Amino acid sequence: MEDLSLHILDIVENSIRAGAKKIKIKITEEKKEDLLILEIVDDGKGMNKKKLKNVLDPFFTTKSKSNVGLGLPLLFQSAEESGGGIEIKSKPGRGTMVRATFGYSHIDRKPLGDIAESMKVLIAANPDINFIYEHKKDDVSYRLDTKEIKNDIIDHK
Repeated sequence: MEDLSLHILDIVENSIRAGAKKIKIKITEEKKEDLLILEIVDDGKGMNKKKLKNVLDPFFTTKSKSNVGLGLPLLFQSAEESGGGIEIKSKPGRGTMVRATFGYSHIDRKPLGDIAESMKVLIAANPDINFIYEHKKDDVSYRLDTKEIKNDIIDHK
């Protein structure tokens, strides 16, 4: 994958397939600590310990029509190439958390890509899902919550 926004799309698609109704995407850029953190948390069906143990294996997938699952292994590879890593937590019936860290200034860190376009695609294609997007860069942060936007629209009608 060329950039991190494509990784986000892929991981969020996994969340949607897992029945998530709320998906939080958080990007933290900490230049002083030379760290970029990407975190995606969902309230989908989650995974048991056996599935969780195998998610970084490219020949493991929960998709019934595929023999490979490259999304998480490719994210892991991208993180490792930039001096970072990946952490995945999941509980059946409670959801999944994927947290990837990257060396911010590392020459092999993939660019963020078009995050705004990725969010537009996700929101437009999945109107029933509550997306929360947070982006923090040093001391400045931004937050988008589709539930709040929908409530504001309804309140102003």
